[in-house]
Amino acid sequence: MDLKLMVLLLFLCALAITSTEGALPKCCLMTSMNFPRKLLMKVEQVEEQRNSGACEINALVLHVKKKKYCAHPKIKRILKKLQRKTGRRVRKKL
Repeated sequence: MDLKLMVLLLFLCALAITSTEGALPKCCLMTSMNFPRKLLMKVEQVEEQRNSGACEINALVLHVKKKKYCAHPKIKRILKKLQRKTGRRVRKKL
């Protein structure tokens, strides 16, 4: 194969790998159950992480003002109770 074609193919492969988010998943490695109530009230979005995919553990990813926190899945119940009390909705990310 021509050297120029090989370099072009190599460049295109590298570009495809670096431009896709699917190549390197961002997973929670540890979870916590200890979150202050004030922080839980400020949760804007909740994302579920399952252990059936690329990640090793089940977790809830809580999005609060451009920060992400890894919570134990049992926190979901507490979030639902807080939603009912305050009437505030939290977006779920699919």
